[in-house]
Amino acid sequence: MKPLRALYLGLNLRSCSIRNWSPKDGDALQRYANNRKISENLRDIFPYPYSLQDADAFLDFVTKGGPPTDFAITNETEAIGGIGLRLGNDVHRHTAELGFWLGEPFWGRGIMTEAVTAFTPWAFRGFELLRIFAQPFASNTASVRVLEKAGFICEGRLKSNVIKDEKLLDSLMYACVREPPVIYRLWGEKR
Repeated sequence: MKPLRALYLGLNLRSCSIRNWSPKDGDALQRYANNRKISENLRDIFPYPYSLQDADAFLDFVTKGGPPTDFAITNETEAIGGIGLRLGNDVHRHTAELGFWLGEPFWGRGIMTEAVTAFTPWAFRGFELLRIFAQPFASNTASVRVLEKAGFICEGRLKSNVIKDEKLLDSLMYACVREPPVIYRLWGEKR
């Protein structure tokens, strides 16, 4: 799916900004991402320890690829976290999975709630999405609170859904749904 207006993001919020990643973000990315408390709540693709080489490889990937779907959460001086989408395809082409993380020194300030609340409507418009979902581990109460405060609804518990650090865990399905802009008939024609 090609984004309509998602080539550049610059959301300036009360407590943070959301912008495209830059190759200059490597040091800050490595410093905040290299935290076991962060990696234990994310997929294994997010490494721990998080080296400067990991940061540079990620930044190279997100700044040189196709239309950006991963963005930096920043304060006045540096990147302090990340937020992004994994776009669906085929029958899920109007759906995306939301992921986010924030450096530990910035926890408990409402930054992530503000970021998710602002990013979600931008993503609906920019990528022509009808549904954005997230699957936090059931034990990740902080992310669950962020999603609920940002208007996501819990659709259910996915029993024994993930293995993280050799532990079998449940995850939760949270989603935010936008009304379809066009009504489709069963065979796909626009009315």
